[in-house]
Amino acid sequence: MYCRKCGILNDDNAYRCVKCGEILQQTGGGGGAPPQKIPNYLAQSILVTLFCCLPLGIPAIVFSAQVNGKIQAEDIQGAMESSRKAKMWGWWSFGVGLVVTILYVLFFFIAEMAEAM
Repeated sequence: MYCRKCGILNDDNAYRCVKCGEILQQTGGGGGAPPQKIPNYLAQSILVTLFCCLPLGIPAIVFSAQVNGKIQAEDIQGAMESSRKAKMWGWWSFGVGLVVTILYVLFFFIAEMAEAM
């Protein structure tokens, strides 16, 4: 298949021109299922990074930021994987932050009780 824009020969199954990037053919002529909404968890990732556990929140933000770019590049599997990893790192960050906070409160409470005796 030849590109309409630059005239270079491309593979018959190619979606974009290898030279100029022009879209060669439209896929899914409107009769297919609507595109799947893939959550990026960016807001949650930022919040757990700020309030829970910074070291585990950073990978959550990185994976969250990759989701929309992969959707734009039509890498749906990659976007779903990044979304899954962002969710996982976000929950780990939340869990570690919660455990550390509980331990801190318990330690503070025990120290106050020991001081009072």
